[in-house]
Amino acid sequence: MADVGVIHSSHWGAFRARVEDGRFVEAVPFEADGRPADLLENMPGAVHADNRVLRPAVRRGWLEGRSRDEAPRGDDEFVEVDWDTAIDLVAREIARVHDEHGPASVYGGSYGWSSAGRFHHAQSQLKRLLAASGGYTGSTGTYSHGASSVILPRVIGYDANVADSHTWDEIAENTETWLMLGGVPARSMKVESGGMGAHRGVPGFEKVLRSGVRAISVNPIRGESPGGDAVEWLPIRPGTDTALLIGLAHTLLEEGRTDLAFLDAHTVGFDRFAAYLRGETDGTEKTADWASAITGVPADDIRTLARDLAGTRTLITATWSLQRAEHGEQPHWLTVVLAAMLGGIGRPGEGFGIGFGSEDGVGSTRQPFAVPQAPKLRNPLAGTEIPVARIVDALESPGAEYDFNGERRTYPDIRLIYWAGGNPFHHHQDLMRMQAAWQRPDTVIVQEPWWTSTAKRADIVLPATTSLERDDIGAKSNDTWILAMKRAIDPVGEALDDREILHRIATRLGCADAFDEGATLRSVYEKSRADAAGHGIELPDFDAFWEQGYARVPARAPHSRMRELIDGVPVPTPSGKIEIFSETIDSFGYDDCLGHPAWFDKHEDVAGAAYPLRLISHQPTTRLHSQMDVGALSRAAKVAGREACRMNPDDAAARGIADGEVIRLFNDRGACLAGVVVTADVMPGVVALPTGAWLDLDGESGLERHGNPNVLTADRGTSKLAQGPTAQTARVEVERYAAEPPRVEAFDLPRLSAR
Repeated sequence: MADVGVIHSSHWGAFRARVEDGRFVEAVPFEADGRPADLLENMPGAVHADNRVLRPAVRRGWLEGRSRDEAPRGDDEFVEVDWDTAIDLVAREIARVHDEHGPASVYGGSYGWSSAGRFHHAQSQLKRLLAASGGYTGSTGTYSHGASSVILPRVIGYDANVADSHTWDEIAENTETWLMLGGVPARSMKVESGGMGAHRGVPGFEKVLRSGVRAISVNPIRGESPGGDAVEWLPIRPGTDTALLIGLAHTLLEEGRTDLAFLDAHTVGFDRFAAYLRGETDGTEKTADWASAITGVPADDIRTLARDLAGTRTLITATWSLQRAEHGEQPHWLTVVLAAMLGGIGRPGEGFGIGFGSEDGVGSTRQPFAVPQAPKLRNPLAGTEIPVARIVDALESPGAEYDFNGERRTYPDIRLIYWAGGNPFHHHQDLMRMQAAWQRPDTVIVQEPWWTSTAKRADIVLPATTSLERDDIGAKSNDTWILAMKRAIDPVGEALDDREILHRIATRLGCADAFDEGATLRSVYEKSRADAAGHGIELPDFDAFWEQGYARVPARAPHSRMRELIDGVPVPTPSGKIEIFSETIDSFGYDDCLGHPAWFDKHEDVAGAAYPLRLISHQPTTRLHSQMDVGALSRAAKVAGREACRMNPDDAAARGIADGEVIRLFNDRGACLAGVVVTADVMPGVVALPTGAWLDLDGESGLERHGNPNVLTADRGTSKLAQGPTAQTARVEVERYAAEPPRVEAFDLPRLSAR
């Protein structure tokens, strides 16, 4: 008997679950979503994938006390055990590490998007357990916008990635020229971390184009925005947007096209930046010709573009991807600075915007109340967090000092890693280095529905349900829906909800009361409902919400703090103004992040002759990060069974490579295989290999067989200021793979045996 009535939600949109004979067979898009994402097609195959973790399992070498030299993580069989045994092992190990090394030796980073459900959000629930049991070392920042979220509060007083944006309507009604650094990628507008009732990003962008706005996509890849030929393409070498912005700023300065009145009234330090542009501080004038030599954009085009920006109502936006590079603080800082020079900041449809095209909700409504979410417990060790992208540094160098955002910190001695709801062997860079560092802790615990590359490198693996196997609530502050995520099927195998697993561990550790307090679906919804009422928004009570399956929330335009600035309200910086020159940053004395924005040469460019191609590892079109790579849509997009790598025809011809062949990408960090797509949509000198292919390393050769670009990317911080990830700064060489390509084993089960 088919059931097409159970409402649910996901990172890629709301849907109704069609179930036949107890199996989830189709995600039917929610009736309110006029632009449902094709990513929903991945879900049935993933939920019922052959590589689900069906019962708790323990790595044999760990269970028997053998050294990791004898039985390394990732190359050992697993012994399946019952839940009581697994819970006892986990609880005893947490207690042992606390007793012998202290709670700071437990790392609860657990970074990842997990489920769209806000209550069973695995990372939040895990941190609640670890806080209740005595504390842990956590992480700060994100892989998404780690550098930007540090620099923007220094420059404008708050994080514009999450707290501010223009709306699509404002842009359509007021903007004349939209300079889109990184484009506005349609693929990323398929997703939202808390899900969405209806996609709004692509329709919003299309409305902007219909209104006659001139949209210019600055990107090494053509087509990184909806709209096709209606969007102008300005090709640029990867990682050089900073130089372009500096060249534009120099033209505005030298031709007298800056808004001096705005700069005088609302910014500090422009004179210091102007001296840098003119070369007074380092002997190099930052002309359009200087910028052209770095970016590959013709100097005359840079000068013409600067004049066009100054002569129209201009909006400058930057995607999150720009700052995932060496010195990633600089392009977002300069986005603000160039907008200030044009004087449009604070006016509707002008100034700057961060993150357009990075999630669906950017440019849409922002609710004034707190949406339902798992309640947090304060970590007793708050203030000891490490930057999320520095986990390998911490594992390799316990006790070492490092710089971060004006502080001198020390890496903890991590003895136990507990990961739930994420995949560090997707997110992190230089995975060969990470694999070696991952052997150092005493114990790695992973809570996961699938045998991912991370689960295969664990000591204890606990099978968690997918969202379809439990009740939850989906919500995001920039959506107009709160969605019931109703259980559609029974748990697969012996899987338990993340919360139930952690409750059992908390019971063994004697902290169940603290872990459980105030944490139910009903309580988190009713708390949000009360907060909404304080803002004049009436939501149905929990029972009515659950029966209906959703609550509709009125659309509210995002609150722009930049509009307050031009009305005379200070922004929360030390000066109360936009800081083009930051005395605070300058006082840190960093050699890789000055008191004003600047261009810095890249470490990777030293290897330019050996590895002439610049690698872009952008988000995939057929999944979210590594989520659902096992799904039908993601698998169908593979080329020769591997991730598809796009390459310019000139570069392919020079290497004797034909469309559809298997290629080997390599540098001094590693090598991977991929299937090649030859296309002029990628500029010469660039290859584009999406992230998220499940890691598949050959144990003997170290060759990655599936197309995971993070065996090639460098693991170094953006700068001493933010210590963000630098995945977008990498160089490689590519060759045709002449041998018979090896079988991809990414989705295979590990060796399993009964105890």
